[in-house]
Amino acid sequence: MKPSMAAAITVSRGGPLTGTLAVPGDKSITHRALMLAALARGESHIRGALDAGDTRATAAALVALGAKVDWPASGTIQVQGCGGRWRSPAGTLDLGNSGTGMRLLAGALAGRGISATLDGDASLRRRPMERITAPLRAMGATLQTRNGCPPITVAAADRLHGIAYRLPVASAQVKSALLLAGLAADGPTRIVDPFHTRDHTERMLPRFGAALRGRGDALIVRPGALECTDITVPADASSAAFLAAAALLVPGSRILLPGVGANPTRTGFFDLLGRMGASLEWRNLRDVSGEPVADLHVEARPLTGVRVEAREVPRTIDELPALMVLAAGAAGETVIEGADELRHKESDRIEAMRAGLETLGTELRVSANRIRIPGGGLGRGGRVEAACDHRVAMALALAGLATPEPVTVAGAEWIDASFPDFAERMRAAGVTLEAA
Repeated sequence: MKPSMAAAITVSRGGPLTGTLAVPGDKSITHRALMLAALARGESHIRGALDAGDTRATAAALVALGAKVDWPASGTIQVQGCGGRWRSPAGTLDLGNSGTGMRLLAGALAGRGISATLDGDASLRRRPMERITAPLRAMGATLQTRNGCPPITVAAADRLHGIAYRLPVASAQVKSALLLAGLAADGPTRIVDPFHTRDHTERMLPRFGAALRGRGDALIVRPGALECTDITVPADASSAAFLAAAALLVPGSRILLPGVGANPTRTGFFDLLGRMGASLEWRNLRDVSGEPVADLHVEARPLTGVRVEAREVPRTIDELPALMVLAAGAAGETVIEGADELRHKESDRIEAMRAGLETLGTELRVSANRIRIPGGGLGRGGRVEAACDHRVAMALALAGLATPEPVTVAGAEWIDASFPDFAERMRAAGVTLEAA
């Protein structure tokens, strides 16, 4: 991993952002590639993985379960899998700040005949886990939580049985946990998702030899062993979103983001930007390890407010903090419907962004399940809090590009969870970003 981000950073308004900016590997895909490789028979190779706190925590947990993970400082990761025969770890598996790592690993552990306890930091311990433990118990798994939150203890259990399950709330993490558990069941598992959430797991499972049918919101997975393969991880669309947003905040900016994942379940943010008037162009669309990838060209244009419907939120969930900052500077009101899931991320992102933007002169109006952002510009700089959340930290840092005075973000070290090179990339584009 790269050196940690400073505990506080200050971003100041400056000239246009320019150049070609490298984007780190996709966090969601890196988690999944590591887990499936650790379950498979033989040696898998993972190229372009995200080297960050969250993904390193997942790798360490898999080593404790018996897999061999050779992760050099740069280059290809080699994972020697266990052929589905993990061992009970000697101690607690620490997933750090990673909700994805915890939820998916709980599903992968269920039915493997071993016991393990999954824990994390104070932020992760506040995140709800009943949405995965309830269906896993219905499959026959034995799990315990602390009032529905981590730590999660998975007890050695008999073989799981397949179930038909309709997710009450759209969630790629819950869907993926059940797909991984279904590999160890005694029959097929059928999953229906109310919306078409990100589909990286179902794209990747067949590459490891899994028997999976269906696409979109209805899937059937059959039990079976996985075989090793090689995976190339595209650049993370969510991380690219924050760089794109930075360019859109500064008139005259033009940047190119190469090799970005263009999976339709992850591009909702960019679709919304198009409706707001942004100039975006996907170039050289191609397939990389079953995922669509393209080079994204971004050019600053004046933005107008937009209405985000509830059905659009699952495709935009991780980028909504960045959208809120753009909306604050846009002409006209932005309305976001059905975004309550934001309250159950690394922080209550609605409250964290409300507090931060209010400090900077924009007051969010939150009622029931609706967020209203008036637009018209961020009126002042100031010191804001990241709320132990990497995406809140990056979003509020972007605001410094549009405020008359600098913005200082306290808790910026949380950015290491997904984008350790954030400061380096911003400076490479011409942004004045300093340790505070």
